[in-house]
Amino acid sequence: MGFLPMAELLADARRRQYAVPSFCAWNAETIETVLRIAARMHAPVIVMTGAVEFALLRPRLIGEIARLLIEEYPVPAALHLDHGDSLELVDACLAARFTSVMLDYSAKPFAENVAALQQVVARAHPHGVTVEAEIGHVGRVDNISIESARPSTLTEPADAAAFVEATHVDALAISIGNAHGQYTQLPQFDFPRLAAIQEATSIPLVLHGGSGTPDDELRQAIALGITKVNVATDLTRAVRESLLRQWREGRNLWTPVAQEEAARAMEPAIERWIARTGAEGKA
Repeated sequence: MGFLPMAELLADARRRQYAVPSFCAWNAETIETVLRIAARMHAPVIVMTGAVEFALLRPRLIGEIARLLIEEYPVPAALHLDHGDSLELVDACLAARFTSVMLDYSAKPFAENVAALQQVVARAHPHGVTVEAEIGHVGRVDNISIESARPSTLTEPADAAAFVEATHVDALAISIGNAHGQYTQLPQFDFPRLAAIQEATSIPLVLHGGSGTPDDELRQAIALGITKVNVATDLTRAVRESLLRQWREGRNLWTPVAQEEAARAMEPAIERWIARTGAEGKA
């Protein structure tokens, strides 16, 4: 089984009222960890990586590695460009056979966002590749997350509807009180806004900044149309804490051994998010 278009996974999630977890992964070890846990829990997943992660492995290389690994763990999965920052990067990921791409122009003027996503859709859809965009702007709440350099602006339902009609994107990331990074206080989602956006657009909606979301908020968001939840901070924190602990304890100073233990430290977070989104057993 190869990677599937993300739209196929999200369509099933909408039909059966769960969300597909989308996990940040940046090398062979982290990709394999996500896919292995997904296979064990019989869950669809999205493997996502982006511009900053490509400093380690270029799109072509990470695409090759991911395709080799998906053959070892045959689960429904998509390979996704997260927060693409240029049309050139989108093109590189399309050439690398990603099955989903996001161009994030949410911090740019509305008309520029529309024009850019129209180009992405024209390039991606003929190849069966899913397109995600963002309306409103999801900011960040800490100094560790690399996504976003400005405060959040909430998504306006009318803007979301106009954007979807003009671009024909397949999924829409929205801002309803969510943020990238580790929440310093519990988020308060604007659920009436979410319901209005869903009614106005009728396409799968994406929650960025999943890490730290309370269970009740997550369940209600999924019930109101969220079908993809991005998870990054929980994973990077698990890796970082594992490496720091190993170094402090003077263990595993041979770097490959330390990295293997750090990759395993991600497992509880992956398991937790597959269960929390309702994706367990849906493969």
